[in-house]
This record gives sequence, structure tokens and C-alpha cells, in this order.
Amino acid sequence: DGMGLVISGLTKSLAKYNFDVICGIDARGFIFGALLANKYKKPFVPIRKKGKLPFETISQSYQLEYGEAEVEIHKDAIIAGQKVLIVDDLIATGGTAVAGVQLIRRLGGQVECCSFVIGLTELQGIVALKELEINVEVLVSY
Repeated sequence: DGMGLVISGLTKSLAKYNFDVICGIDARGFIFGALLANKYKKPFVPIRKKGKLPFETISQSYQLEYGEAEVEIHKDAIIAGQKVLIVDDLIATGGTAVAGVQLIRRLGGQVECCSFVIGLTELQGIVALKELEINVEVLVSY
């Protein structure tokens, strides 16, 4: 029942957006992203931690509190001009989401919105995305 409520809430918050592809961020973004992709009948594209994807990729590094990490996407996952929805469970500092936006843009895609189940507002990740002129939707903020 809880998952149904989350997907219903995400769907309502996304009604004003038009997108062609749904990207989920490793790993819990895969759960929500895949369910939304099924609901909307749209392709699902994973944005994964470095070294996890089986085909040719591009990568983007980002800062962590304790160092640096990288995420990757398949080179052929996004067609130039496609409108993309990025989904994850949580937005905190925004490093992974910002890296995902940068990957989509490098492939010529347009990020229509980043959608999160939970937002930790004090950690400024939402602000970081808005500075990139990205629409952000969050179901629950703390």
C-alpha cells in the first residue's frame, strides 16, 4: 500500500511535465524509476555507479563529504533532444543528481524535472539543482 501511495504521489506531482525517458539513479532510484516507466509506458535508463554498466559509457564525477565518486550512463541511452525525468528516493547534498543532470546534458538530452520521494532541505541539494535551472519535485521534505 505504501508503494502505491508513493507512486500515486509522484505521478500527481509530475502531471505538468512532458518527458520521453525516465532515468533512475543507482540504486533506489531504479525502484521508483522503473515503476514510473511502466506506468507511463516510457523507456527506463539507469544511471549507475562507475563500473556497473556492461556497454560503452560516459562518466561524471562528483564530490562526497569524504571524497569523490562517479556515475555512468550508456553512451547511446539518450538521443539528443529527448526530454528526461530523473528519479531517486532521496535528495540530500545533490551531488549524484547534479552529476546525473550533467550526464544527460552531455548526451544532448533535456532534463525536464528531477523527482524525489524525500528531500533533506538543510543539505541544499534542491538549491544546487535549481541553480542549474532544473525543476524539482519532492513528496516529503525534512
